[in-house]
Amino acid sequence: MKPSRRQLLRAAAGAVALPALALAARGESYPVRPVHLIVGFAAGSGPDLVGRLIGGWLAEHLGQPFVVENRPGGASVLAAEAVARAAPDGYMLLHVTVANAINPDLNGVSFARGIAPVGSIARASFFVAVNSSSAFTTISEVIAYAKSHPGKLALASSSTGTAPYMAAELFKTMSGTDMVHVPYRGTPQAVTDLLAGQVQLALVDPSAIPLIKSGKLRALAVTAAARQDVLPEVPVLGDFVSGYEASTWHGMGAPADMPPQIVDRLNRGINAAIADRAIKARLAAIGFTVMGGSPADFGNLIATETAKWRASTKAAGAKAD
Repeated sequence: MKPSRRQLLRAAAGAVALPALALAARGESYPVRPVHLIVGFAAGSGPDLVGRLIGGWLAEHLGQPFVVENRPGGASVLAAEAVARAAPDGYMLLHVTVANAINPDLNGVSFARGIAPVGSIARASFFVAVNSSSAFTTISEVIAYAKSHPGKLALASSSTGTAPYMAAELFKTMSGTDMVHVPYRGTPQAVTDLLAGQVQLALVDPSAIPLIKSGKLRALAVTAAARQDVLPEVPVLGDFVSGYEASTWHGMGAPADMPPQIVDRLNRGINAAIADRAIKARLAAIGFTVMGGSPADFGNLIATETAKWRASTKAAGAKAD
């Protein structure tokens, strides 16, 4: 007996629905094995601290390890390229920072080429810091000395194309000073030489806050538009260099074409993590303010920041190494 037309249509509809059901099941069952979160910066840096904190929360609540892998190099370019080449199955993810918005103009590496936004995590600012034994006690003294002694001060930051690097270049440009800018592999390496007296000042990320609080480093200014709760006594750099402001942000990306169900599961996980009071408190303790939102929200942020840093890169005259 031949099947009726109605039976054939039902069978066809069922066949069409099977891939969608499989994707949905894949999203809800994900992850079923360890996930690798690629951080394009050195261990101990700001991105590393945030990546490990969020990765730990996700591991606890999603039931599989989130293994943080540090792959520094090219201001996260190497890490982004590795993730872009990975299978879009959710098992290799990228810790995204403002460096990914800077790179299209500085290094010619388009973030949008192979990485899809998953969700934003937190935002933070930087600090201009000196060794606690330094004769400089205010940012005004640094600027005055740099103007009267061009080329005599060494200003450290993390590597070319990172937000601290660009923030340092903007500081030089907008303050009208001639300092020798020394980019390091990451903030921890820059701080090591600052403590050893090899450089006179550094533009550091939040990973240096414990050293500032312990008195080993002295923060002269914060790059945010307002004073920060984590170090409320530190003045705003914009009070001394009119119009100056610089900050960074952190989020998560994935290989393009990853199933939307997995993107959604990760996005919900990120938003739940940063809503956790313990996580929020730990981020605040190291100078971060939580963000959150949808993948589309994060994509809009990346687009806006790419345009902003395009103008800043041009103004500072920064070039890739």
